[in-house]
Amino acid sequence: MYRTVATAMPRGGLASDSGDSVVTLDQVPRWSDAEHRSSLVSENEDPAFSNSYFPDPLMNSSEVESSLNGMLSRFPMDHEINLKIYLWRGNPWNLEVDAVVNSTNENLDEAHSSPGLHAAAGPGLAEECATLGGCRTGMAKVTNAYDLPARRVIHTVGPKYAVKYHTAAENALSHCYRSCLELLIENGLKSIAMGCIYTEAKNYPREPAAHVAIRTVRRFLEKQEDKITAVVFCTTASSDTEIYKRLLPLYFPRNKHEEEVAISKLPADVGDENGETIIDERKIRIKTLPKKTLPKPPEAPVELPVSDTGLIHRNSSYLDSYLDPAFMSLIKDPDQRRKEQWEKTAQAQRGWNCAKMLGFGDLGGPPLSAAEEYSLHSRYLSKANSLNLSEIAEMKIVYRGGVDTEGRPVMVVVGAHFLLRCLDLERFILHVVKEFEPLIQKPYTIVYFHSAASLQLQPELGWMRRLQQILGRKHQRNLHAIYVLHPTFHLKATIFAMQFFVDSVVWKKVVYVDRLLQLFRYVPREQLTIPDFVFQHDLEVNGGKGLIVDPRTKYVYQRP
Repeated sequence: MYRTVATAMPRGGLASDSGDSVVTLDQVPRWSDAEHRSSLVSENEDPAFSNSYFPDPLMNSSEVESSLNGMLSRFPMDHEINLKIYLWRGNPWNLEVDAVVNSTNENLDEAHSSPGLHAAAGPGLAEECATLGGCRTGMAKVTNAYDLPARRVIHTVGPKYAVKYHTAAENALSHCYRSCLELLIENGLKSIAMGCIYTEAKNYPREPAAHVAIRTVRRFLEKQEDKITAVVFCTTASSDTEIYKRLLPLYFPRNKHEEEVAISKLPADVGDENGETIIDERKIRIKTLPKKTLPKPPEAPVELPVSDTGLIHRNSSYLDSYLDPAFMSLIKDPDQRRKEQWEKTAQAQRGWNCAKMLGFGDLGGPPLSAAEEYSLHSRYLSKANSLNLSEIAEMKIVYRGGVDTEGRPVMVVVGAHFLLRCLDLERFILHVVKEFEPLIQKPYTIVYFHSAASLQLQPELGWMRRLQQILGRKHQRNLHAIYVLHPTFHLKATIFAMQFFVDSVVWKKVVYVDRLLQLFRYVPREQLTIPDFVFQHDLEVNGGKGLIVDPRTKYVYQRP
């Protein structure tokens, strides 16, 4: 069915579309050679691979290098491991390797297998899969490859993804990749082609899954480097290709520059020695028993009658001599911390709630720690990236602007578009997290149009506090200012309350702006997309003082 390709193919993945060509490993781009092969680009190559084989995703990051002195890389540069990594754009079924990976379901059905596998392998593959008795999630099983150029097919079952159980899904996906590599070694094989095990049907976000895949392979190769000669990451979608090209330098740095920059760009949690997510609550906390000298036995033990033995009470100091108070005093475990948090929440609900008495709503539970905020933000961001939130974006409540006078990016918020009665607040939070994520990585500015917003219902302070906790401390630290246009007395009172009850740092950065012309001193007119009613409201409130607005072009002239 297959024939070997005699001539070298551009980009390593274009010939796979023919369906009957065998591609050898020397025709697939090796990751360690990628930065040296940009000059070999031909005019008829795949446009998904622009200019260089793998463009450097860590460019323009010299500003962080000075702050990384003394920090050790969690994934140091290793040329021997890098020589084993390949990236291939196309189906793995055309590759001449020892094994290819099939992402399937628990029943190993042909209909739920990776597209094109059974058609390329022939009917024998489905017949053998039917005899295996299924496969559990996170595990793997091996069969013959039949008509494929590979020697074996390794079948694995990826997990379903849910934000609530994201840690379990990450560990199950990591176990999928590790099980495939373990089966590879057990069967005396040395090269493997692995497609994306996660699928859209199981709702797994692409980029978090790619992090798990790449770091699991890296950790496995660190332990079994001599037993594997090649791992080929195969992608069929351009989005997956771009993700892998962007993430590979983080886990397989090719030079010291990539290694140093990756220190700041790697996620906080890159797993344990196997690449699995670390769960502090499940760690076993054991202290060694301190060594104690045994007490001397009594010189003349007194033998008591049998009838009196039941009345003897052993002295507790006898056992205490073997124990050390340090052994019995453990660090406060997560269960105890969670119990105290529940007690604080219950106490807050039973006590006087000043914010609620003043009409600002319930503020919710106690404040979160930095680790809890990071975990909360990660879960919401992962879910936001996996959902279609276009209906929220079309409402134009939150959208990107240009830059302010000092070059900081601007996020625009339109209060009058915040229709509380017909808005799903949970989906709106997901949209806000997704829109703010690129901005909060560095200093930025918020422009809030309160024009005519006093006619709409406003959310409670508890909801605002929850939103700030989800955005995290990076938002709090990098926010430069919030310019509020056309503030009302009620809004000023609310912001004053938020300084006390929600966040004293963020809400002290509010700058009140009474007219558009004043706002343009901070953010140039051409950097903002302003709704028509904001201009009309400005004329009504200010009576045309200080400026004239052209209702057609929206251009603002200063009145002489």
